[in-house]
Amino acid sequence: MTDIKKCPVTGAKNQPAAGVGTSIRDWWPNQLNLNILHQHSCKSNPMDTKFNYAEEFKSIDLGALKKDLYALMTDSQEWWPADYGHYGGLFIRMAWHSAGTYRTGDGRGGAGSGNQRLAPVNSWPDNAN
Repeated sequence: MTDIKKCPVTGAKNQPAAGVGTSIRDWWPNQLNLNILHQHSCKSNPMDTKFNYAEEFKSIDLGALKKDLYALMTDSQEWWPADYGHYGGLFIRMAWHSAGTYRTGDGRGGAGSGNQRLAPVNSWPDNAN
C-alpha cells in the first residue's frame, strides 16, 4: 500500500494521518452544548448602553411589589383554585418540575423555554397539577 492516508482496512481516503487526537466529545459524548449561553452581544441587548441595572433596581418600590405578589398568589381563581387559598406552593412545584424535566438524551424539557405547557412535556406525569 503506497497511500499513507488510505485506511488499509476500509480503504477510506482523505482522513488526516495524524494530529487529530482525542476530542472532548470522545470523553464526554453527552455533555450539554452551552453555546446558546454565548449568543448575546451588545447588538442583541434591548437595553441602552448606559443602562445601569443596579440603579434601576433601587428605583423599584419593593413594598408595592411585595403587595402585588401577595395579591397575585392569594387571589384564588375559579378556573384554577389555589391550594389552601395560596398559589405559592404551585409556583414552587412547577418551577422545580420545569427545571427538573430536562432530558440529556433528546434535549427536551427544562426551564429555559417555558415548554412545560407544550406537548410532549405537558403530558409527563410529574408535571400535572
